[in-house]
Amino acid sequence: MHSKIRNYISIFASLNLKLTAYKSFHSKYNIDMKILVCISHVPDTTSKINFTDSDTKFDTNGVQFVINPNDEFGLTRAMWFKEKQGATVHVVNVGGPETEPTLRKALAIGADEAIRVNTAATDGYSVAKQLASVVKDGGYDLVIGGRESIDYNGGMVPGMLAKLTGANFVNTCISLEVEGDAVTAIREIDGGKETLSTSLPLVVGGQKGLVEESDLRIPNMRGIMQARSKPLTVKEPVASASETKTVSFEKPAPKGAVKLVDNVDDLINLLHNEAKVI
Repeated sequence: MHSKIRNYISIFASLNLKLTAYKSFHSKYNIDMKILVCISHVPDTTSKINFTDSDTKFDTNGVQFVINPNDEFGLTRAMWFKEKQGATVHVVNVGGPETEPTLRKALAIGADEAIRVNTAATDGYSVAKQLASVVKDGGYDLVIGGRESIDYNGGMVPGMLAKLTGANFVNTCISLEVEGDAVTAIREIDGGKETLSTSLPLVVGGQKGLVEESDLRIPNMRGIMQARSKPLTVKEPVASASETKTVSFEKPAPKGAVKLVDNVDDLINLLHNEAKVI
């Protein structure tokens, strides 16, 4: 009888020890962390850009679209948190049905679920407001987006999103570590780097350096097949008025003719008499 009691006590102690270890691991690595990665649907940098409607709208004819490069760094970092710490990763885009292939690519890379807010991305504020609604509905701990998109280069959405959701904010982020609710981030500043300590919930404006370019994920065949069955939810937009309006777009002026000179004296003469810079 006493032997059985001792065995039960031993088993209970072992289970309690394992439970304590699990709780410690769970707390340290925040395996319940929900991550939302904001994805912009942007033209490939090799695409030829043209405008229509008196230069007020971007002409999408014949243009190849991709995931915004700054967002890609954030998505790859989110995949690391998923694989190493068990986080759940969702991706979101504000745009029409034409943006869904870009979201499917993010699912093929490894995201668990995609959300498309069914409205055009008209300006930074309206996009931030739509994203804030998604964040609040989903209860996300960490939101990662690119510091700016390569099409309009606004750079406003991450900061506005943090303000609208009441989250902490780190921009130009090049390193991100999370343990429990504690976050250590490194951001790029003029002439150097800055290390910050903060906590979840957090909005991050990421960029190159958040992961190495060589670590960026490329969808494989298995990922592409799995992406077809992953959920892609279409969410209707919340009421939001654009705060800015595009007056017109203008392409950069074509480069001028190039002169090649054979010696320093001729170069100095041209810089002084023609370019008038010395």
